[in-house]
Amino acid sequence: MNGILLRLAAPLMSFGEHAAFHYRDTLPFPSRSALIGMFAAADGRSREEALAPDPATGKAPYTDLEFTVRVDRPGTRHTDFHTVGGGRGHQQGLHTSSGGHRPAEKSTLVSERVYLADAVFTLAVQGPDRLLEHLVHRLEQPAFAPYLGRRACVPHEPLVLRSPHPDPVGELLHHVPLSLSAPPRPGHSTVPVTFIWENPPTHVPAARSEREVADVPLDFTPTRRSHRTRRTWHSIEPLPATLYAPPPALTELTAYIHQETPSCDQPSCRHPRCHGDADPDPSQPPQPRCAP
Repeated sequence: MNGILLRLAAPLMSFGEHAAFHYRDTLPFPSRSALIGMFAAADGRSREEALAPDPATGKAPYTDLEFTVRVDRPGTRHTDFHTVGGGRGHQQGLHTSSGGHRPAEKSTLVSERVYLADAVFTLAVQGPDRLLEHLVHRLEQPAFAPYLGRRACVPHEPLVLRSPHPDPVGELLHHVPLSLSAPPRPGHSTVPVTFIWENPPTHVPAARSEREVADVPLDFTPTRRSHRTRRTWHSIEPLPATLYAPPPALTELTAYIHQETPSCDQPSCRHPRCHGDADPDPSQPPQPRCAP
């Protein structure tokens, strides 16, 4: 199945699983909910309509997408001691559920919000070609600015590394530059890198089922927000040490992005990208691949 390649990097990011009330946690990797939310926002969908079924198919959008996460840099957990409502005058503080206001001695609400600092994740997003092409176009020209879990967490560029590719997981394993926490040790030809899979990887029989996570969105409506669980599989992959790209890695990433896209191997295909050429008009949205 074809897929696109994304790079999630920012000074701070947060992917809450049980983020509610006074403690807002984060998963150690991008959640499915955060990724689908980012796609829906880029597409201009409101929270209420983000997962509305397609009238033509009756199917919710984004359900056919499969994510493979490469953990380039896990980052460090950072907890923000956060206060809301303090210092306000009478009848100006936080509201209560009954419609009134909290009393002055209880006007400040304290919460702890956990972030991943200086983390980098590279993703393969696999799915139907038409949907992938649409996602690439919308991420490059978003209706609402993308963010990584919380609105203050703006991603570094480049966000999109590669348009639909016939072997996105192979690209993660062998070709996409690595943004490691430290350079590979001298004399070592490989570096161990963690991968997170939505399905058991066939090439790693020993991959462990790490945990169930409650991050599959069923409704983004603020008053009805709900998720279901999924299982993830984790493996340690020995990647070539030559993939290491020193910070900020822009030179290596730019070179990778401008590589020729390999042929799709479809005899009837006449799309210029499938034959190593640039699009005729770069100002226009990308054409679907494999158009005869």
